[in-house]
Amino acid sequence: MKKIITMPKLSANMESGLLVALCKQAGDEIKKGDVLFEVETEKVVSEIESDENGRLVTLYYKEGDNVKVDEIIAEIEIV
Repeated sequence: MKKIITMPKLSANMESGLLVALCKQAGDEIKKGDVLFEVETEKVVSEIESDENGRLVTLYYKEGDNVKVDEIIAEIEIV
């Protein structure tokens, strides 16, 4: 089963966020609580953690990309 990871809405007026760091790459094993990526908004940089164990199978964006809220960033194969 795959879990889709989207750009979270981190504030009421957030429309997009800048991917400042991808902490995992396609093929990496993921554990619940691992930081997947860091997002910069107008005021802060936030770490986005996995809430599943699995393997990162696909990344749709790269560091430096501006991603709209709810856009798919990655997919994790759940184990």
